[in-house]
Amino acid sequence: MQPDHSPAPPRGTRAVPSPEVRAALDAGRPVVALESTLLAHGLPRPDNRAAADEVEAAVRAGGAVPATIAVLDGVPHVGLTSGQLDRVCADPGLAKLGIRDLPVAVALGLSGATTVASTALLAATAGIDVFATGGLGGVHREAAETFDESADLTALSRIPLVVVCAGVKSILDVPATLERLESLSVSVVGYRTTTFPGFYVADSGATLDWSVGDPEQAAAVFAERRDLVPGALVVANPLPAGEQLDPALHDRVIAGALAAAEQAGVRGKALTPFVLDHLHRASAGATLAVNVRLVLRNAELAGQIAVALSARAA
Repeated sequence: MQPDHSPAPPRGTRAVPSPEVRAALDAGRPVVALESTLLAHGLPRPDNRAAADEVEAAVRAGGAVPATIAVLDGVPHVGLTSGQLDRVCADPGLAKLGIRDLPVAVALGLSGATTVASTALLAATAGIDVFATGGLGGVHREAAETFDESADLTALSRIPLVVVCAGVKSILDVPATLERLESLSVSVVGYRTTTFPGFYVADSGATLDWSVGDPEQAAAVFAERRDLVPGALVVANPLPAGEQLDPALHDRVIAGALAAAEQAGVRGKALTPFVLDHLHRASAGATLAVNVRLVLRNAELAGQIAVALSARAA
């Protein structure tokens, strides 16, 4: 791939907004952050490039400016050009960058896609209050033996922003993840429901104490959260039952994917891409279609919440 020739950030600057994002932030217009790991590692090529445009269009449909985030040649970018999106979606060797990896990538001039945690950090650094993703990372199954827990959870306990998601990824231990979010004092509300979604399916089997009925209520809760204590507000936005993956198919392909990962000895950062690829193939593409659908819904809702937050600040 050709190197990115955007200007390096001034010393002490952590992220470079695109001209569109910079103009929106300066004018107080709503902006929604989007992660790039979904594009680089979560969706197959070339479907990922079309999905990138669709997700940004969904944010615009919600009334906000999209800001897809990635690190290119050591520069953290908040908002990508079409050419930069091409690069993120086409490069099979693009690294997966969590918060711990950001200083290494920046110092060594490397490139990578940002996870939920690192996207949230760079978004907040740039002054963005709302972030849309598919599913959060969390506590992995068998974590009592492996201690495998996503850095997303501790990041959300510290970083002030709204995160719109469809729950946590189906391969995780959902009850344990919700317990950790509670221990970390991360606020979690359902969007028009007290049922915690299960990513590909509408109901994970877990329930929530609180829900919000519209974007304005979500914005009001976050405004109070921001004034009271650091950390995120997670807005769990389930798919409608008619748009979810068939629950029986879901359980079957998840079990098969986890078994395949165990047999192959896949662990750590490699687990999610491995499992997602297995799910896509085992479900004949059904999981891919549902994944894109839920991200689009989250992106549009995030745009609406960002609009509501901007209206509160006006």
